[in-house]
Amino acid sequence: MEILLENLNLVIFLLLFIIGYTFGSLAEKRHYRSIIQREAELLKLAVVTAEGSFPAGQVKESALVSGSAVISIDYFKRILATLRNIFGGRVKSYESLVDRARREAILRMKEQAHKQGAKMVINMRLETATIGRNANQKKQIGSIEAIAYGTAIVMNK
Repeated sequence: MEILLENLNLVIFLLLFIIGYTFGSLAEKRHYRSIIQREAELLKLAVVTAEGSFPAGQVKESALVSGSAVISIDYFKRILATLRNIFGGRVKSYESLVDRARREAILRMKEQAHKQGAKMVINMRLETATIGRNANQKKQIGSIEAIAYGTAIVMNK
């Protein structure tokens, strides 16, 4: 008991670290479940990166659609990523950050196209950027922004 009282600050830090990491992981898993469900719902809405041309009279209308997502990394995963940078290897916490941002941006673009009655999105482009106060100064990632945009095609019946 004396050891715990002598190291109370360390115990509190470790407890908060474990709680923060656990809740961050749960939030990430919940977000992935949401992404997987929404991807399944919009599976039939085709998205291609190629430019397209259609025979005259087939396209009813076309419109620019876009989706944007900003996903932030929590401090607990940042600490683990910093440790990984010291020893080398894949930084899985940043990989999942970028993956979630890209997939969310594409889903938001597809949802916008679906609301307009589009059957496909052509010439899709995807861009990512790091944002945050220290993102470019100290080579730390604060948040990732992903923007997906393309041309939604509504076909004549």
